Amino acid sequence: MPARAEDNTVEGSHWLRVCADPDNMPFSNDRGEGFENKLAELIATKLGARVVYAWFPESAGSMPTRPLRDACDLVMGYAQGTGLVEDTNPYYRTSYVLLYRQDDQSLAGVDSLADPRLKTKRIGIFARTPPASILATNGLGANAKPFEIAGQGSSKAAMDMIAELASGKVDAALLWGPVGGYYAQRSPVPLKLVPLTKETVGPPVVFGITMGVRPDEPEWKHKLNKLIAENQSDVDAILRQYNVPLLNDQGELVEATTPDR
Repeated sequence: MPARAEDNTVEGSHWLRVCADPDNMPFSNDRGEGFENKLAELIATKLGARVVYAWFPESAGSMPTRPLRDACDLVMGYAQGTGLVEDTNPYYRTSYVLLYRQDDQSLAGVDSLADPRLKTKRIGIFARTPPASILATNGLGANAKPFEIAGQGSSKAAMDMIAELASGKVDAALLWGPVGGYYAQRSPVPLKLVPLTKETVGPPVVFGITMGVRPDEPEWKHKLNKLIAENQSDVDAILRQYNVPLLNDQGELVEATTPDR
């Protein structure tokens, strides 16, 4: 089981202190099973350190917007340019995704929320997310089925959405790429995953993901940027194990990501 911050009884330089959610797959959990856990271990290994965690449950809204000196050295996943934290260079780029059943020929080839074929479809969404806004802009809000995160966390809500998509209760689903890719792999029926990289209206749906750091330590930020650049292939390999759709700087899929079981 990963160490906790309060277990840190040796000199701090031997530890990489990471703020993370203890129950937020595929990103992290307190058993070290998420891809952010694996990435933290990779960085710690390169630094000759060990990972120790400070847990901040997402469901409680307690993840710090700025890594605190007495809590952690690193927060593994922040969207680039939010202004909430000082951040590293992006270590991957991804997008929100559209998912539908592979055997649904009525949606074959859909690659944008502006496609008129979606107008008659029941679409699972999380409210107050960029795709939900784009659905409304395209006049698709009446057919949307909201799934609630509050009280159960995004992982459970995503599993519920995927289950209803697999059973036919909804025709399509909109999820954050890493979440959609991970849970699509676990669907009882094959699903098609489409990164939303062709949207022309509404808020951004493609983001670079960075690591959050303290604002007053430029040398630490530079060291992390160097580690990211030198180990990008290893970082990508970990992300692909979790079926994260990876995009290049032009928003193109780097490698075909298939959610086959």
